[in-house]
Amino acid sequence: MLKNENILCVSYTMWEGPYTKSVVQLMSLLARENKVLFAEYPFTVKDVIWGLMGKNDAPVMRILGWKKRLETKQTNFGSEVYNWVAPPVFPTNFIKNERAFRFLNELNVWIFRKSVQRVLRKLNMPNVINVNAYNCYFGIPLIGRLNEKANIYYCYDGMVTDRHGNRALVMDEEFSRKVDSVIVTSDFLKNEKLAWNNRVDTVKNGVDFQVFCAQAKKIPHQNRKRKKVGYIGSVDQRFDLEKVEYAIRHLPEVDFEFVGDVRNAIVKSILSMYPNVKFLPPVAPNDVPKLLSDCDAGIIPYIADDINKNVYPLKLNEYLAVGVPVVLTRFAKLTEFEEIASFASTDEEFLSSIKKEIEHDSIERIAARIEFAKENSWENRAKLFGDAIERTINAYFLAFC
Repeated sequence: MLKNENILCVSYTMWEGPYTKSVVQLMSLLARENKVLFAEYPFTVKDVIWGLMGKNDAPVMRILGWKKRLETKQTNFGSEVYNWVAPPVFPTNFIKNERAFRFLNELNVWIFRKSVQRVLRKLNMPNVINVNAYNCYFGIPLIGRLNEKANIYYCYDGMVTDRHGNRALVMDEEFSRKVDSVIVTSDFLKNEKLAWNNRVDTVKNGVDFQVFCAQAKKIPHQNRKRKKVGYIGSVDQRFDLEKVEYAIRHLPEVDFEFVGDVRNAIVKSILSMYPNVKFLPPVAPNDVPKLLSDCDAGIIPYIADDINKNVYPLKLNEYLAVGVPVVLTRFAKLTEFEEIASFASTDEEFLSSIKKEIEHDSIERIAARIEFAKENSWENRAKLFGDAIERTINAYFLAFC
């Protein structure tokens, strides 16, 4: 296990939020034996304006320095993480000209770097291991600028072009080539990154097993008149509306409950027409286990396309940890789950899989799911993550001996 190191995590996400984040879980556990500074998503001037207007949840007071930018967060794993919010930077997504984008992006990174260096000095964190979590835009200009011990690219998802265009793909490849090593969350992503870097490790998503297991059901809900199929997470462009609607239409005796942000309004507008469908707002991560355990089956209905084939869904192990049967579309290669979950390629298979999992659930199957999820705990994943970093550091040291 990685110990006594200084870790700077340059994140593309916030620490807080309604969903479990892999980078937050991993940094929380690494903080048990290491000093960790988690740098929040770099908020822009636009984010600040929208925050003041109540249109987002950006921590405006901290961004502007009216409250302390540096805080200490107590984690669910009994550790402490330093959490820091950078001063506002300039928005760049709208810039089409590549030279103009690179210039402004370099300026943003300069603002970020100067500020984070002061924080690192204040915390007495020299020779940091720079773990960049999905933020290749800041990653490239920071390489070699922080007196870092190593640069690790934690790429937990494939790059999408709907927000950043092809620039995202170009910078992802460029950054992957320049870092000391890459850590990914799926075998598909590993194969992709190996074309650009010969040091790539796979650390798949895990589950806060103790929290979820504590809410696990012991037996199927046998006396329930209406069974419940649940989905927790964003309803977005990944969602396979066709298969889900087919199942809802042919299972009027089953309730379908969707909990989370609805980012694809078409899905909600169509499915809400059915009386056995309910949409609920996002809940806090600690409330998720109880909601899941109340389900008779959980679904992960992603479209099988080039974007989703690199996904290792975090919620899969969460469903299993509370003993709930899982039905997935075949959007990615998840061979290790073939014996414990049901996969469907067609509308009919998706429907029949839901029916089968509900009808044939048992005490033995519930116990098997929970035991399977135990091996995929975040503690085990964090050890793998730390070991991957150690191998990178050792290889770097040996190269200069």
